[in-house]
Amino acid sequence: MNPLITLLAVLTAATLAGPGAAHAQNYPTKPIRVITANSAGGTSDIFVRALGEELQKRLGQPIIVENRSGGGMNIAGRACAEAPNDGYNICILPNEVLTLNEFTYKAIPYNPEKDFDPITNAFINTQVLVVSSALNVNSLDELAALSKAKSGTLSYSVLAIPMQITFENWKKKTGADIIAVPSRGGADMVTGLLTGTTPVAIVGLPNFIAHIRSGTVKALAVDSEKRSPLFPDVPTLGELGFPNLAPVFFGFVAPVGTPKPVIQKLYQDITAIGNDPAFRQKRLIDIGIVPVFDTPEQFGAYIKSQRANGKRMIQDSGFQPR
Repeated sequence: MNPLITLLAVLTAATLAGPGAAHAQNYPTKPIRVITANSAGGTSDIFVRALGEELQKRLGQPIIVENRSGGGMNIAGRACAEAPNDGYNICILPNEVLTLNEFTYKAIPYNPEKDFDPITNAFINTQVLVVSSALNVNSLDELAALSKAKSGTLSYSVLAIPMQITFENWKKKTGADIIAVPSRGGADMVTGLLTGTTPVAIVGLPNFIAHIRSGTVKALAVDSEKRSPLFPDVPTLGELGFPNLAPVFFGFVAPVGTPKPVIQKLYQDITAIGNDPAFRQKRLIDIGIVPVFDTPEQFGAYIKSQRANGKRMIQDSGFQPR
């Protein structure tokens, strides 16, 4: 073959492959930052640190977790949207950022439809309604009765707006008198429950498993399609007449425009770890988390459907953007 033709063929192939493919061949060459919307000790924080240890073994580069909690998860959403799209910045974000906050806030500092490229939906976080055992209540009915007897003195905390809507609907139906208190993360909720400053909460089950088992905290209901195999005696909110508005999921995304070959590599490595039987059991199933680990395309479609579902349900609830 003519050497000139061979050279042109090579150059053409390189051009078609694009800079993303060339970038992915050597990727990664430096530490990767992972932005999480949870505070230290929160569910996604603990999970991503455990996954990061395994990911570092595969990629040969440190995984640096950066906590951007608060602001209704909008602080993390903005940090992710504004991060460089070079493949060295990825994020694990909850459903609030990706599907709900645009309908519950008058303005948010990012565009959930345009600012992120999906990698994989890691898991669905089972929520649990818990109370301090010091309250000495064993059901939602007993909690409502106690709140009326101690009018204006009890408080509750939630992270997810759908859970707040669910709780407020329960208050209207029962006449319960409990005040909402904002929280920065699961770790703050644990502190509030154990100290009695905020003795009622709806939060991710992993935060309270040990406390439920020890008896310092009482689980009254779980927010899931089925009862948790870890606590089969605890009813679902649906069984009690208070179905949840939207599943609380945490998924990996990257700033929009991150090279597709890098997205694919991250997807393959993250899901390989997440689907490892030992990791899956210890880091997810045993702590009440439902693993997912779908493809970027499947996750993108799921986000779109959940955004439409969240918009409809929040509008139907009468919740006013704040």
